[in-house]
Amino acid sequence: MVDYPVSNTGLVSKEIIPTQLQDRCTEQYRDIYWSLFEQSGICMANLDLELRVLEANRLFTQQFGRTSNNVHGQNICDFLHPSVQGKVKNEFIRLTDGQNPRFADQIVAMGAKDSVFLGEMTGIAVRGSAGRVGTIMVLVKPEASETGPQMVVGRRKLFSPVHARILEGVAAGESTVQLAAKLFLSRGGVEYHVTSLLRKLKVTNRPALISKGYSMGVFAVGQWPPRVRPEYVSS
Repeated sequence: MVDYPVSNTGLVSKEIIPTQLQDRCTEQYRDIYWSLFEQSGICMANLDLELRVLEANRLFTQQFGRTSNNVHGQNICDFLHPSVQGKVKNEFIRLTDGQNPRFADQIVAMGAKDSVFLGEMTGIAVRGSAGRVGTIMVLVKPEASETGPQMVVGRRKLFSPVHARILEGVAAGESTVQLAAKLFLSRGGVEYHVTSLLRKLKVTNRPALISKGYSMGVFAVGQWPPRVRPEYVSS
């Protein structure tokens, strides 16, 4: 793969344009391409076939709380929360193999200062003149949030094993009676633990509890029945 240089301003040089565009476009069209890339109003990045960032616009670096220098060359999966890395990586593999032309998926991403944010990531396979996939275009649309990015609290052990099992049961739609029988607790015991979880995650009801859990990356995305990731559970 080609190692693309960074300009003195810290931005990737506008000369770094996919080869097929350099072959076909005049200087004027290359300027238009770069202008659209920088001024699109969308977080954008170009990847090589090993999913490393070749170039990224200012919005992308700002959203992820990084500089151009430490974005360039990083694997795109490093910008995602571990709970979604495997699922999204498989989507990218299908792009690079030519199985799919594009994908759009919900993500939990790592932002600035140990925060996470929700959003949608779109990947588009860019084919060269020979018809083979040469690069991947990535678009990231953060989800609007009144409270802003959520802090990554899951880097410490957040839940006891009992709390984790109750959280999984609530996420799966199990009732208090079902949880009590499953965990050998009284109904009052289940409600006590649910109330404790509501206070811990600073929410007021069960649906909000589960939504907050997913927004923090507590649950593995795309898995059913829901499972709390092991790194969130104390031994």
